[in-house]
Amino acid sequence: MSATQVPGPGANVAARRKDLGLSQVAIARRAGVSVSLLSKIEVGDRALTQGVGAALARAMDLTLDELLGSAPEENLNELNYAIRRFDIPGEPPEHPERLQQEVDKLNQLRWNTELARIQIRLPSLLANVTSHAHLTGEPRAWTLVADVYGVIYWLAARHRWMHLAELATMKQRIAAERADPIAAIVAARDDAGTFLNSGDFTGGLAIIDRAVVQAESTLTGRERAFGLGVLHLRGLTLAGRLKDKQTMKRYVEAAWRAADEFPEEVAKHGMQFGPEQTATHVISTSSDMDQHRKALDTAEDLIRAGMTLPANRVAPVYMNLGRSQLALGDQDGTIDSLEKAWAAAPEMANVHPTSLELTRVLASQHKRSNPRLTNLVKKAGIIL
Repeated sequence: MSATQVPGPGANVAARRKDLGLSQVAIARRAGVSVSLLSKIEVGDRALTQGVGAALARAMDLTLDELLGSAPEENLNELNYAIRRFDIPGEPPEHPERLQQEVDKLNQLRWNTELARIQIRLPSLLANVTSHAHLTGEPRAWTLVADVYGVIYWLAARHRWMHLAELATMKQRIAAERADPIAAIVAARDDAGTFLNSGDFTGGLAIIDRAVVQAESTLTGRERAFGLGVLHLRGLTLAGRLKDKQTMKRYVEAAWRAADEFPEEVAKHGMQFGPEQTATHVISTSSDMDQHRKALDTAEDLIRAGMTLPANRVAPVYMNLGRSQLALGDQDGTIDSLEKAWAAAPEMANVHPTSLELTRVLASQHKRSNPRLTNLVKKAGIIL
């Protein structure tokens, strides 16, 4: 089976392998996984994890995003035009005093996971903040440019448009060189994200380690704690994908120390950080490390306490909870978690590889009719 909008990750493994004319035995040997596991992933008996996916991608000489599949790149001409004109300022914006407010509105759409509305707003806002930054040369103005490119990266990563994501982080880094110091730290975090999305987890960790040193020497106070916190969380995710327990422990301990500075979640530069955000990453990484009971316990504690996080963080909590529930054989719990992910962030659930993969595996495993699952399959565009 395959998705009509975004190829189901596990199903795409089989399609890519067959396109290359390679056997399961050959790919499994190259990737260092068992033939049995590969077979189960391809037919939908097991969910494809990001770590195994990266190994299979390398075995096929692909990047992870190429293996997982991506959404069609539609209506990007205006955005690409605005990106190309990074060094060619246009007309000054009519109301430069409103630019910060407009960027804040854009980030609110990001937190609400309104992907379509973000894509519509980006070209004109990017052109305006870029022109204003060239006109004034102020670090604050260039920070706005870097922040908008951070949103472009986020949008591209959600759809797995990785060429656009990498272009966005390149422009983000250039803008950050002229911006406030925190912009460079956020840009490094997003740059490491392109390594994460392509399956180069070791390269991503190198970016994070270098950025941590930079943050420690350039930032102070709560801004320092925020910058280090978002870096440590990205490092935690990368270490989990590598199943590197020692590095994972180092990052999670550092993230909790940074979170101690924030009794409540804070939002800056399109991101949130604090105790809840740290807990969401512990849930995800625990699932990556096959520590499913820990993932469930952490998720239950977080949900019971009442999450204050926005939709773009709530939905992944439920997706990762569903990963661990499925791994432990709780199919009904997985369906419940997927429904909550869709309720929190439907546009994200519609393109997220975890949502698609869990739905594909549930559809393969269920032998009896289940209206709730049928509804999820229909929304995800899975063909049975």
